[in-house]
Amino acid sequence: MNDASSAPIIQLRQVVKRFKTAAGEYIGLRGVDVDIMAGQFVAIVGKSGSGKSTMLNMITGIDHPTSGEVLVNGVNIYKITENERSLWRGQNLGIVFQFFQLLPMLTLLENTMLPMDYCNAFSPLERPERAMELLKMVGLQEQAHKLPAAVSSGQQQAAAIARALATDPPIIVADEPTGNLDSRSSEEIIELFNQLVVQGKTIILVTHDPSITKRTTRTLIISDGKIIDETVAKALPLLNHTQMLKVTQLLEYKQMPAGATIIHKGEHIDYFFMIARGEVEVVLQPPKRSELTLAHLGEGEFFGEVELVHGGDSIASVRATPDSPVQLVALHRKDFTEMLVGSPLTEESISRIVQARLAENRAADRRGRWW
Repeated sequence: MNDASSAPIIQLRQVVKRFKTAAGEYIGLRGVDVDIMAGQFVAIVGKSGSGKSTMLNMITGIDHPTSGEVLVNGVNIYKITENERSLWRGQNLGIVFQFFQLLPMLTLLENTMLPMDYCNAFSPLERPERAMELLKMVGLQEQAHKLPAAVSSGQQQAAAIARALATDPPIIVADEPTGNLDSRSSEEIIELFNQLVVQGKTIILVTHDPSITKRTTRTLIISDGKIIDETVAKALPLLNHTQMLKVTQLLEYKQMPAGATIIHKGEHIDYFFMIARGEVEVVLQPPKRSELTLAHLGEGEFFGEVELVHGGDSIASVRATPDSPVQLVALHRKDFTEMLVGSPLTEESISRIVQARLAENRAADRRGRWW
């Protein structure tokens, strides 16, 4: 999770991007708000046309937002001139493309040196040595003097990553970097990115490959130009992206102080709660007996579904843990019911959880009476 004590390295504030086409106006991004912290490995996923690459272009300064602000490493990149932004990009961002974009008439070593030449980074004598060190890091020292056409596609992409690192930028952005690679080469590229994150780099990667998201720190899902709430995506993964976005737009946000009771046993429940940050305790208080803790629930988990699905009042109390506040996102009973109707897979999954939690509650209640 984000460290609240440090500022995000990338901030998008109400970013809107409109395109004019022969068929009329098309909105690529619709008020996107995103914070990305230094050292995160972030995947941006979504269907074709959802706004993934448009969002990446806003971060890199390749395209301009229609409205909103983009701050990268403390710089509002659309309040500087085009020439300033071009130099800033070379110093702060390494960009990796799906189709490599290596110059075919230059060797891998010469391609890797290009950003240093453009940004006047490192002395002319240091540049070949640094380029060779980077190619060695990605396993290409033996191919350094070959042209791109003489090496495999996986090796070309590894060379493109070496080039992206040439000026030692804090941020690497990659648009479908494994899209043209076989599975073995893709694995090698993702492992390279993981090594860079360990070294302190921030990686932002657009991908269609769901397996890659399992290797990243964080996944942002974009649908129809809007970011899906990350807690919804974690808690309700069987919804499709359109359904996730609809739920996102219906959420209510709540913050409870440490130790505060969110639900009392026997209380009527009108909300399905998902945990965005922090933890809660699910507890029973048997008459004249010690309190029983049934469960600790953390980020991406949920509660309130038993009462909404099974009916009746709350079967247990739920409270924030005593050592930290909890941030919740809540979906009203009516919207929760409509969500289940629209997603039979989600309904089936939640029904299984309801049955398991009811059985656990009954067993705990019996233990409480016996003690």
